[in-house]
Amino acid sequence: MKSFVQQWIRPLFFLCVCCLAGAAAAQSLTLDRKDDRTLSPYFFVQSDDPSVEQLPLQSTQVDARIAGTIADVTVTQTYANRGQSPIEALYVFPASTRAAVHGMKMTIGERVVEARIEKREDARQQYEQARKEGRSASLLEQQRPNVFQMNLANIMPGDVVKVELRYTELIVPEDGVYAFVYPTVVGPRYSNQPLSQGTANDQWVANPTLRQGEAPTSTLEIQVDLAAGLPVRDVACSTHKTSVAFDGPTAARITLAPEEAHGGNRDFVLRYRLAGQAIQQGLLLYQGQDANYFLLTAQPPKQVTPAVIPGREYVFIVDISGSMHGFPLDVSKELLRNLIGGLRPTDRFNVLLFSGSSAALAEESLPATPENLRRAIDVIDRKQGGGSTELLPAFKHALALKTRKDFARTVVIVTDGYVTVEEEVFDLIRQNLDRTNVFPFGIGSSVNRHLMEGMARVGMGEPFVVAKPEQARAEAERFRKMIASPVLTGVKVMFDGFDAYDVEPAKVPDVLAERPLVVFGKWRGTPQGRIHIKGVSGHGPYHDVVDVARHAPSPSATALPYLWARHRIALLSDYNGIKKDDKRVDEVTRLGLQHHLLTAYTSFVAVDSAVRNTAGVADKVQQPLLLPQGVSNLAVGGASRVYSSAVAAAAPAAAAPVATSKLTYSADAFFAPRQAVLDADGKRKLDDLIAKVKNVNLEVIIVVGHADPHEPAAMAQKLSEDRATAVRDYLVSQGIPAARIHTEGKGAKQPVAGCPPSTPPAQKPACLRDSGAKNRRAELEVVGTRP
Repeated sequence: MKSFVQQWIRPLFFLCVCCLAGAAAAQSLTLDRKDDRTLSPYFFVQSDDPSVEQLPLQSTQVDARIAGTIADVTVTQTYANRGQSPIEALYVFPASTRAAVHGMKMTIGERVVEARIEKREDARQQYEQARKEGRSASLLEQQRPNVFQMNLANIMPGDVVKVELRYTELIVPEDGVYAFVYPTVVGPRYSNQPLSQGTANDQWVANPTLRQGEAPTSTLEIQVDLAAGLPVRDVACSTHKTSVAFDGPTAARITLAPEEAHGGNRDFVLRYRLAGQAIQQGLLLYQGQDANYFLLTAQPPKQVTPAVIPGREYVFIVDISGSMHGFPLDVSKELLRNLIGGLRPTDRFNVLLFSGSSAALAEESLPATPENLRRAIDVIDRKQGGGSTELLPAFKHALALKTRKDFARTVVIVTDGYVTVEEEVFDLIRQNLDRTNVFPFGIGSSVNRHLMEGMARVGMGEPFVVAKPEQARAEAERFRKMIASPVLTGVKVMFDGFDAYDVEPAKVPDVLAERPLVVFGKWRGTPQGRIHIKGVSGHGPYHDVVDVARHAPSPSATALPYLWARHRIALLSDYNGIKKDDKRVDEVTRLGLQHHLLTAYTSFVAVDSAVRNTAGVADKVQQPLLLPQGVSNLAVGGASRVYSSAVAAAAPAAAAPVATSKLTYSADAFFAPRQAVLDADGKRKLDDLIAKVKNVNLEVIIVVGHADPHEPAAMAQKLSEDRATAVRDYLVSQGIPAARIHTEGKGAKQPVAGCPPSTPPAQKPACLRDSGAKNRRAELEVVGTRP
């Protein structure tokens, strides 16, 4: 391996210096990867052809109605064709990851076309057929959970087309603060797919982008009607200027100020608190045509005194399997020192270590005395990591441990996420919400975030991720703050004379100071009777009653009917994250069609009946996106291709290109199997690079991480990204500006070494070891000018 590094690395250093030294003043090094260009955004340049409308989006109007913790949002996008020829407009725009889009309609002049929900492939086929026939049509697709794409076909000269989207989302508080976020811009993104091989679902990435500082070409209007169900306090928007008008203690209208009409380069974030010094209940009712819905909330007080906090018990389930060996386990130890060290003397705790089997520190949780805390830390410190990973038996073991009455139990799962997780784990989390809170802690530089987020959603909590040892203390403190104050434990919600059914969640988690109680479901008959909320607080048994008859059905709570489908789809998606199942995909599709929801497998399509473009020919126009506020031009165009044009007078003249210099590092000296941590030898090589280019006017350094095909497939993409990030972090620590570094990961798609099929069995282990060391690499490419 040493000869490999000497043979390739040193000549590449020499090439870099020679190319830069020989460049004339103001000449730039440009990228030249024509045979491996990846999908990437590019700068928009206004054409001088007046016959083609290139900026069709005129305005976006947002009307949000927040009822309790649910937002019902209507977004109206207005498009216009001021050119002289028909166009097809494409617009990529962001969405909340919690959004459930349930309606769309298209308006052309006096004609209104309500969109239909169809299977994704069928919707695309109907749209393309309408486009070819010359009929106006619109298509809304979900490209990512938080990225949508709108297509509008055959917008004729002089047309003004309005497309109205309707979605609902659940607003989840953090640190007691509710935040309604309307995303306004999709930042530049990159795909690992080569331009020539990109799938239809990846093409949206190659989108035109306005340069930094360019004014938006469309306007933005936002109005939020807040009906919280509880007294509202501390209403504020930190991102935009707004006006706030209250209508009683529980309602307010928030309007975007007129001077913010071009504020679409940053997300709109509205925050508010719910007031009170005691546990408060709120009940929303909605009476629909086919079914009736309700939402029950119990908001903890803003300040919780120690006297009202029940006893607390913590069970730490710690992964010590082979994938946790080294860096991840070291991070886990640091995290647990902070978590365990922060317990109160009145708390109880236990530690359960697992790999192929599991072992508990004690059969019953121990008091958090200094002696017991030291004992736990000593046990953890002695572990080095090894063996397989079986989470299900460990979780069952934790649930079976003895517990004390009136203590709030919290289970903390500490793992890198690359574990064998059966569906039964998710089932157990859901079934035990009324007696066990579950919080996943992802550890290491290659965390399986999908699994962490899935367990958190099933447990109605949130995930925590610790990628570096120095983050352990901060994340432990954030977790401690969240769970420090269980206000109500052993919660039971019962219905007396109120005919409720299909209630979710089936089991209710603890009410924490930073997490309210949220229960939703359906009801039959007349809204009457009582809802009983029982539990245990620090003062003893707790019982409160909500008189249903005092809460009239609210016409503004139109979002409630869509909670069901969204909840079920999210749950199915989380289970699919463990093991993709065709039946679950079919179920998501069925729910999307039945409840009129946009999903990964269903799309909205609206087709006008009139043939308006008899020629059937239209110019395809992609609406350019804004750069997010604070993002520089370096984020666009430099990763895989450079775009320039002689049409734009304001654009700088393209510099004459000289040879590309690429620096490629691959060896055990850089990355061990399953790791993304630079070793000393790797840092020395990067130090050499920094010294060689210190006199260069640096434009950008491209860092591309790679994984070995023999590393776990589930880890490959994340490992490659984290290896690139590790290189970037080191460069930044040595003075290279972070804004000048772009990172991307290729997964294990581009190995540089492998073992031929003819390799003798006795030689295969050594061959795999050597080829793996070469494949676990990061490639660096430097673009800059010499003064």
